[in-house]
Amino acid sequence: MTRTYFGTDGIRGTVGQAPITPDFMLRLGHAVGQVLRRTTPHPTVLIGKDTRISGYMLESALEAGFASAGVDVLLTGPLPTPGVAYLTRAQRLDLGVVISASHNPFADNGIKFFSARGEKLPDEWEMDVEAALQQPPHWVPSAELGKARRLEDAGGRYIEFCKSTVPHSLSLRGMKLVVDAAHGAAYQVAPAVFHELGASIVKIGCSPDGLNINEGVGATAPAALVAAVAEHRADYGIALDGDADRLQLVDAQGRLYNGDELLYVMAMDRVAQQRPVAGVVGTLMTNMAVEQALARQGVALVRAKVGDRYVLEELVARGWQIGGEGSGHLLALDRHTTGDGIVSALQILQAVRRQGRTLASLLDGVNLFPQTLINVRLRDGSDWKSNPALKDARETVERELGDGGRVLIRPSGTEPVLRVMVEARDGVAGRRCAERIAAAAVAA
Repeated sequence: MTRTYFGTDGIRGTVGQAPITPDFMLRLGHAVGQVLRRTTPHPTVLIGKDTRISGYMLESALEAGFASAGVDVLLTGPLPTPGVAYLTRAQRLDLGVVISASHNPFADNGIKFFSARGEKLPDEWEMDVEAALQQPPHWVPSAELGKARRLEDAGGRYIEFCKSTVPHSLSLRGMKLVVDAAHGAAYQVAPAVFHELGASIVKIGCSPDGLNINEGVGATAPAALVAAVAEHRADYGIALDGDADRLQLVDAQGRLYNGDELLYVMAMDRVAQQRPVAGVVGTLMTNMAVEQALARQGVALVRAKVGDRYVLEELVARGWQIGGEGSGHLLALDRHTTGDGIVSALQILQAVRRQGRTLASLLDGVNLFPQTLINVRLRDGSDWKSNPALKDARETVERELGDGGRVLIRPSGTEPVLRVMVEARDGVAGRRCAERIAAAAVAA
């Protein structure tokens, strides 16, 4: 059975266009409820959301769908995606539901789910839900209908959890931080976490109006953070995305650190504490300079497909703890079951404080290789895999680069485009190599 609704991270789209409509959300809540009741007589689910104006509409529709299938609902209001994952596990609930389109603009929205253990659900579960959506509804008798109520102090509970992921000895006193919540789900909890740990806080992106989520602020628009750090002479700036599972970080000099660099710092801080790091999981796009820097410290890097879901799957399969991608989705499975921007920021600040060094000095010797990405539009029916010119060009470039670069060629999952990426210590040479490979691909 092929997927109709679920993508790589739940269901997402433009509000008012299928499937992000209230009638579908009612059906979705009912179908998920039916799947849950196969193993649990009267389940309870938790629903959290970000700050999009459409969240009210979708939340009400989902709530009705769950109630019609005999499922109780707890509502948190605006809460980061990782907060929903945590509370689902902490409250011993049967499912966590997040209404969010993450870093997308306000006109989009989406739904994603977490298991009772606060983890992403497997493909098989999603396929069960897709199958249930094709079946007629089965309304439960009135006496079995679900109820809904608010979960009191959901934000406060999540704040305490975030603080618990670092030692009690960690204090951020004397540190000035700019916190940018992208006018999203963390607009209340993120500043509170860092303030309660002792930091002086400047807030930006913390005034949502339902329409301004991710607009010119947050992890996908870090220029606002860079400017605020300079204006307020802060030590560091922390930017989250709309649902707060992604992190970007800026230092006092205005340097922006991407997820690959932060992943290296997290791993090396554990090594500095003499905690074993069996390996780190990145993605196909993880910068080669980070891979080589980890190798010099005796830490292997394994590449998963692009997407935090695939990083998580690889970590679980190997029994490892640290992984992430350049976009700022970082995983520390010894701290949380899913990616968490606030927890990740605390891990980085902990490393800075513990070692008494700046973030820049913790990355001495790690100079990211420039990456050149060229999208090559393929002709209808062309088979790039059997193109001998492309094969020869790739092999020639790989010989030329040696250990000073690498080549990645992969098809787009959404359009007839081949993505050619060359990463090289010498950026000019890397661009020339990418153009040669792209020219060969066009001939396919």
